[in-house]
Amino acid sequence: MTSPSPLAGDTAAAPAGAHPAAHVAPARTGSRLDDWWARVLRTPLRLKLWYWGAPIGVTLLAAVLRLWDLGSPHVLVFDETFYVKDAWSLFHLGYEGSWPDKADQSFNAGHTDIFESSPSFVAHPPLGKWIIALGMAATGAGNSFGWRLSTAIVGILAVLVVFLIARALFSSTIVATIAGFLFAIDGHAIVMSRVALLDNIVMFFALLAFGCVLLDRRWHARRLAAKLLAARSAGRDPSWGPVLWWRPWLISAGILTGLCAGVKWSGFYFLAFFAVYTVLVDLVARRREGVAFYVSGAVLKQAPATFLLMVPIALVSYIATWTGWLVTSGGYYRNWAQSVHAQWTGGLSWVPLWFQNLWQYQTQMYNYSINLHVPHPYQANPLTWLFMIRPTSMYYTGTTDGQGGCTSPGGCSAAITSLGNPIIWWAAAAAVFYLVYRVARYREWQVGLILTGLAAGYLPWLLYINRTIFEFYAIAFEPYLILALAAVVALVLGKRTDPEPRRRRGIAWTTVFLALATVVSAFFWPIWTAQQVPFWFWQIHMWLPSWV
Repeated sequence: MTSPSPLAGDTAAAPAGAHPAAHVAPARTGSRLDDWWARVLRTPLRLKLWYWGAPIGVTLLAAVLRLWDLGSPHVLVFDETFYVKDAWSLFHLGYEGSWPDKADQSFNAGHTDIFESSPSFVAHPPLGKWIIALGMAATGAGNSFGWRLSTAIVGILAVLVVFLIARALFSSTIVATIAGFLFAIDGHAIVMSRVALLDNIVMFFALLAFGCVLLDRRWHARRLAAKLLAARSAGRDPSWGPVLWWRPWLISAGILTGLCAGVKWSGFYFLAFFAVYTVLVDLVARRREGVAFYVSGAVLKQAPATFLLMVPIALVSYIATWTGWLVTSGGYYRNWAQSVHAQWTGGLSWVPLWFQNLWQYQTQMYNYSINLHVPHPYQANPLTWLFMIRPTSMYYTGTTDGQGGCTSPGGCSAAITSLGNPIIWWAAAAAVFYLVYRVARYREWQVGLILTGLAAGYLPWLLYINRTIFEFYAIAFEPYLILALAAVVALVLGKRTDPEPRRRRGIAWTTVFLALATVVSAFFWPIWTAQQVPFWFWQIHMWLPSWV
C-alpha cells in the first residue's frame, strides 16, 4: 500500500544564487529506531530469525491466551448446549441424536453417553460439529477442555493466517506482526476461541479461502501476461484475451467456501463475494495488459470458467460434509421420501433418493432459519455490530460474600462476554470507514480485497435485521477488521524513507496505540475468561449501558 503523500528525501529549497549541494544537507529520513533495527537485522541469519520468529511469536501468544484455563467453567455455556452434545452424538452415530430432558446437568457431571439413537433436527450443517468432536475424541467428552479444544486450535491458527495474509498484502513483517498481535489479544477473538460454537470455524475456513483468492490474484496476473505475450509473439491478436482454466488457488477457494458453508450456510456468501471479486480483478488485469475488449473478455469468456472452477466444487465439498448422514440410515429426514411416499416424479424421478431426502432437509433448515424471530435478551441488530453495542453474554454467575470462594462484601461475578477490546474494535471500525473513502479515491487493490472480505461476512446480515441474531456472529468478519486497522496503522507508521519528524511521529503514535490496546486487553481479560472478580470490578467494565 502506498501513501499519496510525497516521498521522503525531497531537498529543501536553497537560497537564491547558492549551490544546493554546497549549502543544503539532505533531509534526514527514518529514525534512530530504524537505524538500530537495521543493525539488529544486518545478517542473513537474523533476518531469517525475524522472518520466521515473528509469526511464531504471535501464534504462541494466541495459544497462551486461548488455551490457558480453557476448561473453566466446567459447564456448557450458551449454545454449547447444542453444539457440544450434537458433536458427541454425531461422533458416535454419524448423525445428531436426541438427548433426554435436563441432559446438560448429566453431561456437565461427566455422564456423556446418554444420547439416544433417534435423530434430532438441527439448524446447521454438520462439519463444525465434526471438528468440535475431534477435540472431544482426543481428550474425552467428560472434560470441558476437550469440548473447546478444537475451536481454540482454530482460533490460534487463524492468528497465524492473519499474519501471513497481512505480510502478503503489505510486504511488511512489522505490519503483519501488528495485525497478528491485535487479533491475538482482542477479546472477541479470544472468547470465540474459548467456547465451542460454530462461528469461529466459519471464520477460519472463510479466512483460508480469502488467502487463496489473494494468491490467485498473483497467479492469474502472471499467467495472463505470459499467455498474451505468447499470442502476440505468434502474430495473433488476443482481442478478448485467453481463458485460464488451471487456477489451483481459485479451485481451493471454492473447496474452502464449500466447507465453510458446511459449518454454517453463511459460507455461501463468501463464495459469492469472492467469485464476483475475482471476475472484477480479471477484468482489471485484462485492461492493464492492453486487451481491447477487456470487459467482454472478462465477463463472457473468463467469468463462466471462474464459475465452473468455484461453484460446482463448492457444492460438492458442501455435500461431502454430510457424509456421516449419507452413509447411515438413522439421520433426520434420511428416509423421508420413502416414508411419506413423496418421491419426485416426472423429469426429476431419476434423482437419487438420498439427494431428495437431503434436499428436503435443506429446505426445512432454511424455513427454520428465516422464521427465527424468538426474542432473546442478547440479540443484536447487525447495524450496531461494527460499534459493538450489544455483546453477547455467554456465561454469568453471581456469588455472595463467602459463597464459592468469594471474599468481596459486595459479592462476586464470573462472566464470559463476547466483548472485543474497545480500543481495537472501535479503531478498526473507524479504519473501515476511512478505507471506504480511500479505495474510492486511490483504487488500492489491497484495500479493495480487505473490504471484499468484510462485506462478505457482514453485509448479508443486513438482510435479516428482524431475525434473532447476535453480535458474536461478527467473528466471521473480524479478521478483515483487523486487516483494515493494520492498513491504517501502516499509513500512520510510515516508511523508513519518510522525513525524520514524520517517521518519529508515526512510530510514537503506533507505540502508544499498541500499548493502550495491550493494557485494555489485560484489564478485560477476567471478563472474557470467567475469572471470579468482585462485582464492582465487573461493573466498571460495563462502559455502555447496553453491555450489561
